[in-house]
Amino acid sequence: MANKLETHPDIPLDLPTAERIQAAVAHYGEDVVSANAVTLLRAKNAGKDFLLYAGGRHALGILEGAPALYWPELWGARTLLYVWNDSAAPYVVVGLTNQAWRIREMCARVVTLRDLQVAPKLVRLTTDEVPRVRSAALTALAAQGTAEHLDTIAQRLRDPDKEVRRTARAARETLTARIVASGGTIPSAETDGAESAELAPDPDSVE
Repeated sequence: MANKLETHPDIPLDLPTAERIQAAVAHYGEDVVSANAVTLLRAKNAGKDFLLYAGGRHALGILEGAPALYWPELWGARTLLYVWNDSAAPYVVVGLTNQAWRIREMCARVVTLRDLQVAPKLVRLTTDEVPRVRSAALTALAAQGTAEHLDTIAQRLRDPDKEVRRTARAARETLTARIVASGGTIPSAETDGAESAELAPDPDSVE
């Protein structure tokens, strides 16, 4: 093929993501990797070799002419699961509103891991049109929310998607445990609502 690339033999295209990023850190240093990850997340050019580290063989296909779509941005966000610099935080927050749902989901995962305090934005994401984004937002909200967010989570106990309902139940348990462990109390209105939700027919039981 005329556009087939000769890649550097040290770039581990077929290794799992964690191992590719580890190799990138060994080659570039962690600060450069995190900076390049942000560059990708911002839909900018971080260089051919780094794109291959971040995206593996899929990235090679893009460099050989396949449509890039949102993939480089996604790989940039995903890289931030493995390396981090606080300067990346604003771009991850912006990514929560990206038009590509995979980027919104990935940025929510980064928010959870890196403990970025953006609860209001997560509340909005719990009603995202894509179930996987709703689930990621619920998990993130459970990790950083307060008692006032229990109602938001409870609303998703009757989500049309089965996996979102399961995530909502786990998120409610996690957040409730966090509140109690910190000496807080569960609002009575939330307790009543939770009991009502438990007493109502469970969609999972009739599927």
